[in-house]
Amino acid sequence: MKLSEMKQTLAERDLRLTKSLGQSFLHDGNQLRRIVAAAQLTRSDRVLEVGPGLGPLTEILLAHAGEIFAIEKDRRLFEFLEQRLAFAPNLALQNDDALEFLQRESRDWSDWKLVANLPYSVASPILVELAQAEGCPERMVVTVQREVAQRIVAHAGDKDYGLLTLLIQLRYEPGRWFKVPASCFFPQPDVDSACVTLFRRTKPLMNREQAATFTKIVKRAFSQRRKMMLKVLKADWPEEKLVRAFETLSISTRERAEDLSLEQFVALTEHLQFSLTK
Repeated sequence: MKLSEMKQTLAERDLRLTKSLGQSFLHDGNQLRRIVAAAQLTRSDRVLEVGPGLGPLTEILLAHAGEIFAIEKDRRLFEFLEQRLAFAPNLALQNDDALEFLQRESRDWSDWKLVANLPYSVASPILVELAQAEGCPERMVVTVQREVAQRIVAHAGDKDYGLLTLLIQLRYEPGRWFKVPASCFFPQPDVDSACVTLFRRTKPLMNREQAATFTKIVKRAFSQRRKMMLKVLKADWPEEKLVRAFETLSISTRERAEDLSLEQFVALTEHLQFSLTK
């Protein structure tokens, strides 16, 4: 769908876009094709798309994947897609709030790929929800605000490193990412975007019970990221066990959360969980 067709469709149907829903639609054909190429789709692939909007990405996905499940919150856009893409037998449309749907429906996404231009307002919560699902997608190729992309792919010590980094990277390894200029969207947003590819780890870093403890630790640690982490974690764990864990793992008791790597947080989680069972 070209920009001219997009504008014509919106005008003919008197569709007024809602800023609160993050309704800026990607219309640049080159960028859309780059996104689909990053997903490396085959006819055996099943794809989850969140926020299809007017369907420019959906149309390309239909030509490359075997099955598409698209969730659109806006009832007007959902009805438009039903009419426009009625020919596609491999497309299932759901009129729903994507985040609420994912939280409500217990589905196994382990043999699916998420390929989507995520609405800015819910991009991070949706990615975390899927990353923490027991059956998380094999791959996630998503367009998000550039600053969100930088947080997702960050490393310990980077200014963008934080809670979002760790909650996603526990299950996923970031691949290549590329910038998507604001001019490629309509209406044009105030910020640039970026497309990030995330690969599910072939070997999980920890089991489900440990992952729950990991989440508790990193949420607490980054609740006051400028403070020494040991002092912050004392709200949930006995100080003597924390000190022993830090010493065993050669972590300074004056360290802040933003300086600890994913691997160190994993090791700290395992040590604390083991110590509390003794």
